[in-house]
Amino acid sequence: MSLAEAWSPLAIFAALTPKDPARRLARGASYGGHPRQKLDVYAPSQGEAGEWPVLAFFYGGAWNSGRRADYGWAARALAAQGFLVVVPDYRLYPEVRYPAFLEDAALAVRWTTEHAAALGGDPARLSLAGHSAGAYIAAMLALDPSWLASAGVAPGAVKAFAGLSGPYAFLPLDGPITTRTFGHVENLPATQPTSFARADAPAAFLATGEGDTTVRPRNTRKLAKALREAGATVEEQVYPGLDHAAPLLALSRSFRRKAPVLVRVTDFLKVQTG
Repeated sequence: MSLAEAWSPLAIFAALTPKDPARRLARGASYGGHPRQKLDVYAPSQGEAGEWPVLAFFYGGAWNSGRRADYGWAARALAAQGFLVVVPDYRLYPEVRYPAFLEDAALAVRWTTEHAAALGGDPARLSLAGHSAGAYIAAMLALDPSWLASAGVAPGAVKAFAGLSGPYAFLPLDGPITTRTFGHVENLPATQPTSFARADAPAAFLATGEGDTTVRPRNTRKLAKALREAGATVEEQVYPGLDHAAPLLALSRSFRRKAPVLVRVTDFLKVQTG
């Protein structure tokens, strides 16, 4: 860990914000051979092991930054709502570009399906979630079945997904982040979650802040519209007064009063996963 990472605003927030009651069951478990292919697992502090729905959470960071260590507070918040939560790291730009981070995420989901039962979760009740670039990852894995299939995950394993402040429809590429990450791809429509809307897609919870100037709310609106028109189940939430980070921070005890994101996400995923 670099000094810059240790003293980043998110790292400081992660260290200081009050934590929800939850247990960390695994730290740095390997789902592949690369140093970034590791994950942590959190579980409720109470409840009946073996019955917990399972949630893989992917953090954001423009596909070029992020550490699972800075998202333990979010994982604990979700776990305290009754989920077995897996938080993986994944390879980042400039070491890799699209689609390497999707390949990593798919491997992390395979690890989750293989180990969830031993950790007290029910792998038949699997959902995905993410914020920003992580919401993109969750959406792509949920909507384009090729990624999980290539990793050996059974069809239909993912029952639902939740995206917070996600980029889902960003063509043409017109910014430095998307250009450096996706500019080498010949078939650019295949990189867009909106291209894979279908009636039998996993149920989707999509939320964004009305004041998000980093990933514009139109991304959420476009994906929600595409899924709705395809006949899929989708809940769309646009929160007035919230910026790009706020839907994520609203999971925390410090900012939960800003918007009911935590309860809306977890209630939705519980209903959809049975």
